[in-house]
Amino acid sequence: METENELNNEILKTTMLIHDKFPELSKYIIEMPVTIPDVNDPEINIKSLRKYRDSLNTLLNKFASTHGKNKPHFSNIVK
Repeated sequence: METENELNNEILKTTMLIHDKFPELSKYIIEMPVTIPDVNDPEINIKSLRKYRDSLNTLLNKFASTHGKNKPHFSNIVK
């Protein structure tokens, strides 16, 4: 099971990769619905961090696969 710290580290690495290698995706990070706290459950927890990490990875992997970048190139950071 992942800890909150591990998830935060993965999110940070993926976000840094997006800003560094695919800056055109940066605008979508801000617009992602999972970054907006749920009114019924505004607390950040393991579940919300996992959901956000998975959303970032999906965004990155889909973009990389359609723009000539190989997913295995990012396998050490993106799961």
